[in-house]
Amino acid sequence: MPNIRIALAIIAATSFAGTGLAYAANHNEPIQPIKAFKAKNPALVELGKKLYFDPRLSKSGFISCNSCHNLSMGGTDNIKTSIGHNWHQGPINAPTVLNSSMNVAQFWDGRAADLQAQAGGPIDNPGEMGFTHELAVSVLQSIPEYVAEFKSNFGSDKVTIDEVTKAIAAFEETLVTPNSRFDKWLMGDNNALTKNEIAGYKLFKDSGCVACHNGPAVGGNSYQKMGVVEPYKTDNPAEGRSAVTGNDADRFNFKVPTLRNVQLTYPYFHDGGAATLKDAVNTMARVQLGKKFTDDENAQIVAFLKTLTGDQPSFKLPILPPSTDSTPRPQPFN
Repeated sequence: MPNIRIALAIIAATSFAGTGLAYAANHNEPIQPIKAFKAKNPALVELGKKLYFDPRLSKSGFISCNSCHNLSMGGTDNIKTSIGHNWHQGPINAPTVLNSSMNVAQFWDGRAADLQAQAGGPIDNPGEMGFTHELAVSVLQSIPEYVAEFKSNFGSDKVTIDEVTKAIAAFEETLVTPNSRFDKWLMGDNNALTKNEIAGYKLFKDSGCVACHNGPAVGGNSYQKMGVVEPYKTDNPAEGRSAVTGNDADRFNFKVPTLRNVQLTYPYFHDGGAATLKDAVNTMARVQLGKKFTDDENAQIVAFLKTLTGDQPSFKLPILPPSTDSTPRPQPFN
């Protein structure tokens, strides 16, 4: 079974050869390096950055995109499930926004086709930002500096939610993390990894982990059942893809998470059920592969996983334009 998984992973890896990341594919590696992102429209990215950090897109005036996808914390919030409006505890762990443009779809169940579709979801979710799209737009429309930026980017004085989500997505597309030590090793720097880390990567491949965790993002490009060999036990109510497709065969199928920057994105799994990388590796070995790693093997794989941390997004924090007398005021507790 592991050999079949490895073969599938290598086949999957070749599909990325057309992206300009051919080095690893040509060397039969199932993982490819991440390339730095160059924005085509810096002004749109700058607008999206402001919106990403602006808590006025929430009913309380307290929660922004960065609240759950904190760019100082690996693009997530490092808690089991996120806290939303009125201190509502969400049902699922916040996936990292870093390298999320490489995902096959967005959210654990893939209900959003792309970053733009995802960006609108939390705004009008009562348990997340607690607002409506109409009210969020009215906030932005009441702020002359925002209206000017939207007109500059989209050609109209009238702000729309489609433009809001397009701008946020443009910023999120820039949040890639190249230059990890593992990428440097893939590109020919034989001194980038230690022998122990290389041994961990070999074990990662030979055990079949690369069947799901492959490609530039080391995951994110497929849906897989959580609990292939034995059921994954959790109290979390998330059903996975079946909630989207209505097909019971998709129950507990989730989008495979990226392992890029995984050292930073704890706790792990859709329910945040694994507090540490050691716990996550042992659980995945048991329920997905039917294996039990020794402590030394676990430590080697964890050592490899830590080499996937790349350059974190670096930019000047935006200065948000001030509200006006007509801007709708926050409603933190209703």
